[in-house]
Amino acid sequence: MKINPRSPLALVIGLLLFSAIYWLLPISGQIAYIPPANDNQVQSWPQINIEEEQDGSLIFWVQDVTPWTHVRLEMGTAESTLVDHGEQNDAGVWQWRWRVLRPDEGAAVVLYHSCEMGCQTWATTQTAVRTPNPPREPQIPTKLGVVFANPDRDWHGRQGWTVEVTYAQLADDFYWGIDDLARRVQLAKANGLRTLVRVEYDQGQSIPPPDDFAALDSYLTYLRRLARDDRLAEVHGFIIGSNINTNGANAQAPDNPVTPAWYARVFNGYAADPDNHNNAIETIRSENKQVRVLVGPINPWNTDQDGSIPFQIDLPWLNYMNTMVHFINEGVVAKTAVGFSDTAPDGFAIQAFGRVNALAPDQRAQEPLLDIYLPEWGEGQAGFRVYEEWLAIINSYPYTMGKPAYINAANTSDSRTGEQPAENYPVGWLTNAVQAINAEPQIAALCWFIDSFPHDDQWQLFSLSQPRGLLLDAAAEFDLLLGVE
Repeated sequence: MKINPRSPLALVIGLLLFSAIYWLLPISGQIAYIPPANDNQVQSWPQINIEEEQDGSLIFWVQDVTPWTHVRLEMGTAESTLVDHGEQNDAGVWQWRWRVLRPDEGAAVVLYHSCEMGCQTWATTQTAVRTPNPPREPQIPTKLGVVFANPDRDWHGRQGWTVEVTYAQLADDFYWGIDDLARRVQLAKANGLRTLVRVEYDQGQSIPPPDDFAALDSYLTYLRRLARDDRLAEVHGFIIGSNINTNGANAQAPDNPVTPAWYARVFNGYAADPDNHNNAIETIRSENKQVRVLVGPINPWNTDQDGSIPFQIDLPWLNYMNTMVHFINEGVVAKTAVGFSDTAPDGFAIQAFGRVNALAPDQRAQEPLLDIYLPEWGEGQAGFRVYEEWLAIINSYPYTMGKPAYINAANTSDSRTGEQPAENYPVGWLTNAVQAINAEPQIAALCWFIDSFPHDDQWQLFSLSQPRGLLLDAAAEFDLLLGVE
């Protein structure tokens, strides 16, 4: 029987078909059908259960079919203790138990495993439904930053910089070790900051002494651990050592100080077999190709060591830097010749301190904008503008030319007189330093040394967060610059 498409029956059938199709469409706002769980479904791991104690602490029970080791639970800034260290139950499932004291309300809980080699994310969960945070206003980048940023600092909507420090030989120690480092990095990220991490071998020994290959292995092992740790995945860059031309950074081997050639060997394998990849940049790149690897800073005006390849201004600290960069460049050339093309540095950390005592009182604040010379150093910059000479050296070699520089330490401490910022800071100095650096596109950051150092009191006359003496002016100026720069 044929149905006339214009007949009433055809219209009724058409409406019924349209209605059926409409209700089957995945229209927004409709309730989705979720089939009930059954015994054939695959259970996901790990399983996490949370209990609240009478004292407000939380107990986390974690089960997994994989016997992970070196596990860790983090919940904001709360203190967590691993009570049960991974035992099998009768069903063959591994179990762990943590107690968390004074938990942060609504904080995310993150589990990690394999932390002896660099923590890998295991699982994340919430203790309760979180109220979504309002979207953060886009932050305005600034070159201004600090060493050891105070987590409570107001950055006035600016995306600034912070510099952190860690030691390979203190990897599991309080404050200097990797876990406290990770916590500070995460706090900096929450504040919208970009983080540079300076990696030293040990206190008093910036990088391993020349030809100490056991120490080198230990240092590279720690670099690998840092590079693969998920908690440090968003670090902007790792700085390899610091002040390597000074006796103070070679205190564990005073008769065997780090030479420019050895630094280049540690950094990118200079003078070693090109097929030998035991160097800092290749070690880090093998685990994290996104993080930048930066050459460590040379201490200006220090005469403890010289370099064999003189700079055009023949002074020990400039010769050392020039020789070191020459060897790093040669290391890239050798690696490139055999097909390894990613061993050039991503940038350089440099230091630039003011020399305000060399000027008349009414000119001291202008020091960052002036060329400062001293008779004993001839044409070498004796003040803040030493950064010009660092840049000139960096730009002298094909594989380092144009690479960004990060001033990872700046203030008005005077190496000749011993005066510290709390004693000699002139109002306006930091404003003029920012003006000078903003005019230098190759310089990415200007970090005041230091902001906050609760670990001990040795830097009281440098701190912006606990200012003393003339640092009250510097602290006020820093906040003003964040607000108006």
